[in-house]
Amino acid sequence: MTREYPDYPRVGVGAVILHEDKVLLVRRGQSPSFGKWSLPGGLVELGESTREAIAREIMEECGIGIRVVDVAGVLDRVVHDDAGRVRYHYVLVDYLAYPESLDVVAGSDAGDAQWFDIERVAVLDTTQGLLDMIRRGEALRRTEVLRGGDSE
Repeated sequence: MTREYPDYPRVGVGAVILHEDKVLLVRRGQSPSFGKWSLPGGLVELGESTREAIAREIMEECGIGIRVVDVAGVLDRVVHDDAGRVRYHYVLVDYLAYPESLDVVAGSDAGDAQWFDIERVAVLDTTQGLLDMIRRGEALRRTEVLRGGDSE
């Protein structure tokens, strides 16, 4: 099935990967949102769980392993063309995760991958809702710490 003008929504995953006061972002290497900074992630493949998909996608896009914590948020991303037709439709499941390494290398789907100070994200050219999802990830991290979980 094509990503553009689909017959039904595609399921995607993303990760709010936090390390201290930094977040890992990728510059999108293809549409939609080409050139914008975003959470790393991609589409779930047939037979794959969302947790398996996010671990695979982060390895492919950033070259690192992650420890997945929990769902930070779920959102719909629907993009219409000028005629009002649905050009893209994704249901995105974003997870909080921690890196197993800080040495990232952008994969073929990403134009770039970098660690950013969270406070700097607001000045970047980002995908819609990115900062809100990062804040959700930070809130989940605080909750995990209060419960006695490992924060990283």
